Amino acid sequence: MHESADPAAAPETRVTATATPDTTDTIAAIATAPGRGGVGIVRISGPAVPGIAEGLIARLPPPRQAVCRHFRAADGTPIDAGLALYFPAPHSYTGEAVLELQGHGGPVVLDLLLARACALGARPARPGEFTERAFLNGRMDLAQAEAVADLIDAASAQAARAALASLDGVFSQRVHALADGLLELRLWVEAAIDFPEEDIDFLADGALLARADALASGLDALLAAAVQGRLLSEGMRVVIAGRPNAGKSSLLNRLAGYEAAIVTDIPGTTRDVLRERIALDGLPLHVIDTAGLRDSDDPVEQEGIRRAWQEIGRADRLLLLVEDAEGLTAADAALRARLPATLALTLVRNKIDLSGAAPGEAQGEWGPEVRLSARTGAGLDALAAHLKHCMGFADKQEGAFTARRRHLDALERTRVHLQDARLRLAGRQGELAAEDLRRAHAALGEITGEVSADDLLGAIFGQFCIGK
Repeated sequence: MHESADPAAAPETRVTATATPDTTDTIAAIATAPGRGGVGIVRISGPAVPGIAEGLIARLPPPRQAVCRHFRAADGTPIDAGLALYFPAPHSYTGEAVLELQGHGGPVVLDLLLARACALGARPARPGEFTERAFLNGRMDLAQAEAVADLIDAASAQAARAALASLDGVFSQRVHALADGLLELRLWVEAAIDFPEEDIDFLADGALLARADALASGLDALLAAAVQGRLLSEGMRVVIAGRPNAGKSSLLNRLAGYEAAIVTDIPGTTRDVLRERIALDGLPLHVIDTAGLRDSDDPVEQEGIRRAWQEIGRADRLLLLVEDAEGLTAADAALRARLPATLALTLVRNKIDLSGAAPGEAQGEWGPEVRLSARTGAGLDALAAHLKHCMGFADKQEGAFTARRRHLDALERTRVHLQDARLRLAGRQGELAAEDLRRAHAALGEITGEVSADDLLGAIFGQFCIGK
């Protein structure tokens, strides 16, 4: 092949974020949680930090050394006394000059310090603006920036470990590895298009299809890991469904730990969707109780059933309740046939206090099954263990990371474009395959922020707390 057609000779390029950092102003915020505490921190970042330090603490401290100083008001009187830390650019969290004042954690004192910093040239920071600047200044990519919020919000030790792994770049490294493979495949395809006079028809070479297949396998593995990571960070949406009087509301009450739903022997008691947020060993569950699924002439019940099917379509996992003594009836089979093919299903055989069956988990013809009694609580521990396993709680393998719905969307679009590209390659349609690969590469770049839009960044960092 001609030298200029060799992909190895082409420089690797990445698409950078569309937003550009604003380094003309300096931001300040209280970085500790609202309320009283032993220590409170005011964080300042931007080009005006040296001047603000001079007005507040007389002079800049030595870089990365904690020094004890008085924090002074405009007339020189002390506001507080504590530690001052200075991080010069670019070796700071934001990539800018950063000053942190660690004083006493009283809200009045912290408000005075923040007001003094703003009087000296800073402005109050927006939610997440410190981390946004860290991203825009290249200190971290977008997936790592989101992991900061996930680490703060982690509700379990495993969720915290997974968030820290994302912050350390575990997720980003896997994304970059796939992006590099896509880029290399793109270059080979485009070289074959640009140099059709060469003796070898690279589009007819099975090696390109093999590369595409290997990328597809790696992408599927990453997507599966990201699904588990999303459950750890955002929680699992669990919908309880079944025929009337199967014990759905009783199970919701057991999981919630209090009488969240009305329970009677009258079929059709639940007419609307009931929602409870439950922590299962620190893992967030969004549990949704629905109206009994049956044919009804009651317009109110019909609306409840319609909403039930709507929630089923949104579920991460469906708990389909049946009465254990009855077994699987024709009505249950009809409900099963209506469920989405891709829906994760757990069959819950309830009322074992009446059937006499032993509680526990097993594998049945429809997949995993849990036998329990929502009335007595027998078997609830088996259901809890099953749900934790579904969320990846029992998965102790190294490399677990957190992910978000937008990451799953980007990975799914990458998968679709890569599938299309493979079909084009099989048909020796080089130009179309190159375009599909370009789209796949761009979708993957959205995860780390190499391809992003300002409105997306605003939505992401707007969810952060002020001071982070």
